[in-house]
Amino acid sequence: MAVIGYARVSTIDQNMKLQLHGLRDAGVERVFRDQGVSGSTAKRPGLDACLDHLREGDVLTVWKLDRLGRNTQHVLAVVEQLTSRGIGFRSLTEGLHTEGPMGKAMLTIMAAFAQLERDTMIERTRAGLAAAAANGRKGGRPRKVDDAAATKARQLREKGIPATDIAKMLGVSRATVYRYFSDSVPLSA
Repeated sequence: MAVIGYARVSTIDQNMKLQLHGLRDAGVERVFRDQGVSGSTAKRPGLDACLDHLREGDVLTVWKLDRLGRNTQHVLAVVEQLTSRGIGFRSLTEGLHTEGPMGKAMLTIMAAFAQLERDTMIERTRAGLAAAAANGRKGGRPRKVDDAAATKARQLREKGIPATDIAKMLGVSRATVYRYFSDSVPLSA
């Protein structure tokens, strides 16, 4: 019997040290990882490798339930697959495990709450973006080219100035020039 861990963070910038310390403290022998992989992504190389590695009698351990799956159905499907293979499951933060009927029932309930939390967060984010848009603000990265510079660039393009030269004048890449003006006449190279 081996205690195997799985850790995941959604972005490259996030740190998984807290998860790794928790897993090590729980006696995990080996940890599979996904760095910069969203839980909503179907393909997670670390999780796939972990599931392939597990054998009957092993216990898959995660720091928190939401690290395992995209949604309640996915978490429960993974746990059911593990159970059918004779592999246990444990979530440290929630204190859940698949031993006995109470453990399985609690796992189902906690997976549902994890899904509710995720759905609520998405709903709040969408509401915040809608409120910002209603106030004239747009989310996302700021534009590199303001309207005045875009107008100047169009005028330069109409005079036959190459995209490379326009990009140098604006202090942006040639790809940015093409991206901002892809909806109109192609820029000359």
